[in-house]
Amino acid sequence: MIIEKRVAIVGAGAVGATTAYALALSGACSEIILYDIVSDIAIGKAIDIAQSTNYSRRGTVVRAIVKPEEMVDCDIVVVTAGVPRKKDMSRADLLNVNANIVKEVSLNIKKYSPNAIIICVSNPLDVMNFVIQKITGWDRSRIIGMSGALDGSRMAYQIYNKLGFGASQIKAMVIGEHGANMIPYPELSEVGGVPLKKLLSKDDIDDIIQKTKNGGAEIVKYLKTSAFYAPARAISIMVEAILNVEDKIISSSILLNGEYGYRDVSIAVPIVLSRGGVKKIIEVELDDITREKFDLAVKSIKNGISILEDSNFFNK
Repeated sequence: MIIEKRVAIVGAGAVGATTAYALALSGACSEIILYDIVSDIAIGKAIDIAQSTNYSRRGTVVRAIVKPEEMVDCDIVVVTAGVPRKKDMSRADLLNVNANIVKEVSLNIKKYSPNAIIICVSNPLDVMNFVIQKITGWDRSRIIGMSGALDGSRMAYQIYNKLGFGASQIKAMVIGEHGANMIPYPELSEVGGVPLKKLLSKDDIDDIIQKTKNGGAEIVKYLKTSAFYAPARAISIMVEAILNVEDKIISSSILLNGEYGYRDVSIAVPIVLSRGGVKKIIEVELDDITREKFDLAVKSIKNGISILEDSNFFNK
């Protein structure tokens, strides 16, 4: 049973608020704090979510704060703050804008919740996770990017659409960049313990891979905005794994320190998530084709980091 566990969510937009709602219903923590630069949004959504907890299995306290200094002694802080890319913005513009937002958030977390575990959701996720790591200077086990948890659920959805059975038994693995260079990994995916390649043809698997990579774009096509239910559930699963000490294997973005042959880059790989954050990084042997894709993902993320370095971001 989890006692007196506090989770803060920075950014009360669709993803942040839905995450708070999912956590309130699950009863994973004792207190949820919502913070947004637009304080009225955080206050209104916190009241609405708090009123829903009357019907949940645990009396989770949900409240909003209006100042960063009120975000004290949190066990976990989920960072969803950032802005979407606008028509007149270059990739460098977006990187610098969101990096500055995430930098300010990171400094506040470091000051007011120095023992917290941080789950990064802000985009571009892998680069922002790297930013949090560098700004806080904390052990990499405490800085985790929500990537494969969401991408894996999207792959599982596509697998079920092909099979038509085993929805609750699908285990899908996605590594690499959270974006164009994500790597849906059928060799590490299964249904009820049966390898995916034993159940589906190569053409079906290739179609699953492509649709998984376009999963976010498909939702934007219909909603005219990005997803929030699946990301929120992915975040809540990570929070629950940490608070419940589940030792759960989830693909997440983490700073590599020699694993897979790389350093100083944050990218999604299988990890064991538990109390204290990342308990273990799992190194799986990549075949030549997957290795080539992984290398491309690393280059893409490092290019984003280089844009920030070229603007002297980390020395300001």
